[in-house]
Amino acid sequence: MEKHSRIFVAGHNGLVGSAIVRRLEADGYSNIIVRGRKETDLENQGAVLKLFLEEKPDYVFMAAARVGGILANNSYPVDFIRSNLMVQNNIIDASHYAGVRKLLFLGSSCIYPKMCPQPIKEEYLLTGALEPTNEWYAIAKIAGIKMCQAYHRQHGMNAISLMPTNLYGPGDNFDLNASHVLPALIRKFHEAKLSGAKDVVMWGTGTPMREFLHVDDLADACLHLMLTYSDPEIVNIGTGEDVTIRQLAEMVKEAVGFEGEIVQDLTKPDGTPRKLLDVSKLHGLGWKHRVELADGVKSTYKWFLENMEGIRK
Repeated sequence: MEKHSRIFVAGHNGLVGSAIVRRLEADGYSNIIVRGRKETDLENQGAVLKLFLEEKPDYVFMAAARVGGILANNSYPVDFIRSNLMVQNNIIDASHYAGVRKLLFLGSSCIYPKMCPQPIKEEYLLTGALEPTNEWYAIAKIAGIKMCQAYHRQHGMNAISLMPTNLYGPGDNFDLNASHVLPALIRKFHEAKLSGAKDVVMWGTGTPMREFLHVDDLADACLHLMLTYSDPEIVNIGTGEDVTIRQLAEMVKEAVGFEGEIVQDLTKPDGTPRKLLDVSKLHGLGWKHRVELADGVKSTYKWFLENMEGIRK
């Protein structure tokens, strides 16, 4: 991939897409193609194909997706499976017809079975039942992986699929009805601090364990693998380290400076008991994360404070 190559970043306004654009620009890539939703509806097959045939991108980072936490997945199953299937099918198809040299598809660690052995190896895909609270999103992402592999097998398409763990960082969604656990906790603790509340309510038991990766680390891994990896088999992207949700809450509490208590709502679901990715394949490919979680939480809260007027909340 040359510095002047035509690079399309789908979903450039989102958490992941914006980080990829930042990373590409920082590395001197000067021909980045982006389109907002009002300019090109990625759920519209004709519009996506028209964009690709006109712009003729050489490389595609597929970061466009409808994402959300347990509440959003449970509340809007149609949106999560339909929208993601349509967007990824349109982009993968258009990449083939427009002669894209290489496509990077981003999935999610939720593609793996709920009761997976830990840490989760890439070969555990499709070996058991999914976590019911996010199966709609997971099924769409599994279909995307298989679509890329099918195009590789039938047409020789150069498409790689990366499976990131839980992400966070600048540009995240802090809407309590749609966000993931880390940004939700940041907003909850911040609002509790402002209001002088005595406690913050946390969903579930706090015992599930989760791995978190700063989105700037993910963007760096995406660029690294776009330049060095061309196998259709999936690659986990994570830190190989995890914490309990309770430990995460304590970390956010400290970063925000909230002095009250943490109260657990045991009527709310926990989700998957543990979800730690095996990243030995990733390390073998020459990449390792740089941002440690405590530092990342502090910098994300700082970004939240500096961008409160414009963030999604």
